[in-house]
Amino acid sequence: MNDYMRFFLLKGFVVLFSFFTSTSKAITHPSGMHPQAQLDFVKQQIKNKKQPYLSAYQQLILKADSALLVEQHAVEDFAIPGFYVKKEEHRQRSLALQVDGFSAYSCALAWQLTGKSRYAEKAVYFLNAWAMINKKYSENDGPLVMCYSGTSMLMAAELMRNYKKWTPAQQQVFAGWVRTVVNKAAHRIRTGKNNWADWGRLASVLADCYLDDTDDIKVVGGLIKEDIFNKLAPDGHMVEEVKREGNGIWYTYFSLAPLTASSWVIFNTTGENLFDLNRDGASIKKSLDYLLYYNTHPAEWTWYKNPVSGQVNTATGFWPANLLEAMRYVYHEANYNTFVSPYRPIIYPRHDYAWTYPTLFPVSINNYNDIK
Repeated sequence: MNDYMRFFLLKGFVVLFSFFTSTSKAITHPSGMHPQAQLDFVKQQIKNKKQPYLSAYQQLILKADSALLVEQHAVEDFAIPGFYVKKEEHRQRSLALQVDGFSAYSCALAWQLTGKSRYAEKAVYFLNAWAMINKKYSENDGPLVMCYSGTSMLMAAELMRNYKKWTPAQQQVFAGWVRTVVNKAAHRIRTGKNNWADWGRLASVLADCYLDDTDDIKVVGGLIKEDIFNKLAPDGHMVEEVKREGNGIWYTYFSLAPLTASSWVIFNTTGENLFDLNRDGASIKKSLDYLLYYNTHPAEWTWYKNPVSGQVNTATGFWPANLLEAMRYVYHEANYNTFVSPYRPIIYPRHDYAWTYPTLFPVSINNYNDIK
């Protein structure tokens, strides 16, 4: 065998080796918050007209149909002042991303379940608008709101990756926006101590999922494991969040929602199960139980008098019902089911997007074999 032949044989081996090693690390799409196994499970429940999935599906379609009438609100500078400094301005400016993100996400889910192009086209419309128009975030709460509301855009994009009419050129522009705006915000806040870090981590892993960055997903998993037991006390309270005076129960929810969602995305992309982490009695489950107890017994909250607790609102959904509905099959906790069952189907179309349609899209770490 001459040197010329050896060269091409070696080159072919390198290409073949690269193919197998890269595909072994690749993320199978759709993934992230809505892996294919979940979508297949939901489609079968709808086909069988099984409740509460059928009602939850009808609820989603109503939201998606409403989104078809919404025009995009993308801005070049997503400038969000601090909530406790300028509350109304904060709320009003945040709506641009929240309305468009929820609309894109609802339409993307509707397309996955129905295959109807009108939903796909509308989802892509919102994704393209923000990718082309939005260049940055600014002011004190810009990075936080970009993360906790931008998650909706990232989940929508993951669901739309395989839509043939969302062109490679358009997806490239969207990926650029994810890298230079959303991920920039996420990386800025994901190493903090409180709920800001949790939302930064969720935005990070969702962005990583869309960008096929499995290495960074593992980094985020490491960040969670590194400080989770600094956040979760053995009795279940969240060390940083109970400091928030009358809003301590709310902030407990506001931290656990992205923490559990990040754990779900990490499980779907790497197979690592963070839900079972436990040290000296402290665990995600213990903190969820703590949240449920004090949300239903706010008068017993020892950290502050008369704390805010989740209020039932069937029009806008309510916390922590969405979170507990999502965690019901992870932990098979009867108390979660008892709490949420009167209000199904649960939807949370508000401002932070982790568990938005939890009744329709249940979470299972056993490939949906444990859901009857």
